[in-house]
Order: sequence, then C-alpha cells, then structure tokens
Amino acid sequence: MQPLLLLLAFLLPPRAGTDEIIGGHEARPHSRPYMAYLQIWHQGTRKRCGGSLVREDFVLTAAHCWGSSINVTLGAHNIKKQEKTQQVIRVKRATAHPAYSSNRFSNDIMLLQLETKARRTAAVRPLKLPRFMSRGDSGGPLVCKNVTQGILSSGRINGTPPGIFMNVSHFLPWIRKTMKRSHQQQAKD
Repeated sequence: MQPLLLLLAFLLPPRAGTDEIIGGHEARPHSRPYMAYLQIWHQGTRKRCGGSLVREDFVLTAAHCWGSSINVTLGAHNIKKQEKTQQVIRVKRATAHPAYSSNRFSNDIMLLQLETKARRTAAVRPLKLPRFMSRGDSGGPLVCKNVTQGILSSGRINGTPPGIFMNVSHFLPWIRKTMKRSHQQQAKD
C-alpha cells in the first residue's frame, strides 16, 4: 500500500499537496527496488506514471500510460533529486495489450522494453511475476509477498477506494509471449 500512495503523489498536478501523503509515511529509502517512475511525452504534453521492473529489460505499467517518448527512472527514492542510485533508461518499444480499450480501460496493461538493461543493485531489482491466479497509481503495482498481482488502471486522484486493478496473472501468457518475441527480435538484430 505504501508504494502505491507514494506513486499516487507523482500523478497529482504540480503543487497539488504532494508535500505529504495523507495517511501515509515515507518508505524506507530503496525498500521497493522494483518501482519505476515514467516520464511520458506525447504531442507536446508531459505526463507521469508508475510501473514496476519485471525483468532487467522490461517494465510493466498501464496501457493508458503510452506516449511517443518514454523515459524510465529506476532506483529513485526522491525523484526531485539527482541520486547516485538512479538509472534513467529510454523505452525502446511500448507494447500495449492488443485488446486494450482506452474508452473502457479494459486490458489496461502494457510492457515497456528498455533500450538497455537495468543494472541490478540494492536500489534496482525486478519484481517477480505471479505463477498462479490470485486475487496505486496509474501503472503502479499491487504487490503481495513480493510478487506483482495487479496494475492500477484507474482510481480516485486522492487515493481513496475504489481502485481498479488489472489482474497480472490473467495476462501472463501475453507478457511472456511479448518478452520472448522481443528477445528473439534482439537476437536477429
């Protein structure tokens, strides 16, 4: 819950009370090494989303976090400061689920292939994908026992319920197929 509250603050407009999180507290620095901060540019506008590193070269996020240019920041505790632990990596390819509907936010899931692999450090480590079916901020993970179970698709800007999550385990075949295809394409290049 804490990382979701932290990333919700990123989605608020500038100076919208992001100095503190209502009902939350600051997480221990780098205690969530899988968290990703996305800066997205599209048609002259910039937006921000969250995501989670699921492999050294892939970030899982919400499909509505798409843009023509995306940078991923990993290893950040305070995104407003330059930290030695931060890794900023451009996105090579964004692949939204083929059945994504922006009108209904259905299948609101996307994989971002990074231009270069993230370096594993104490502040940057992938989150495991679920192996079985189980039961925020946009694109941010819902984590249970250090395994990503959901991706926040939509919810109230103040963080109060309800939040709508995409069940990651439902999309595992698509995730694996997309990452495998990307790996095979890289081998050909």
